[in-house]
Amino acid sequence: MTKKKSEKSYALAVCLSAIFGVLGIHFFYIGRYVEGIFDLGLSIYAFYLFTSGSPGLGLIAFAIDAIHTFVITIMLLTGSSKDGKGHYICYPGQILKE
Repeated sequence: MTKKKSEKSYALAVCLSAIFGVLGIHFFYIGRYVEGIFDLGLSIYAFYLFTSGSPGLGLIAFAIDAIHTFVITIMLLTGSSKDGKGHYICYPGQILKE
C-alpha cells in the first residue's frame, strides 16, 4: 500500500489547528467532517456548561477539547495526520516511506 501526499496546505492546516483548534475548523478544511462536528459540538457544550451554572463540568469539557487539539496539532506538525481521503498532510520536504 503506497502512502500518498494530501493536496491540502500543510501551513494552513497547522495554522487553523493552532488558532481555531478547539472549534474544529481544521477538520472541516482537511475533509474530516465528523471529527469537525464533534469538536465544534464539544466546544459549544463546554461553553453551555460553563455559562449555565456548571463551570466545573464546562472546564472539564474544555480541557478535553484542548488536549485533543494539542495532540492533533502535534500530529499535523510532524506530518503524521491524514486528510479526509486518507492522504498524509506532509510538511515541506517530507518524504513518505513505504
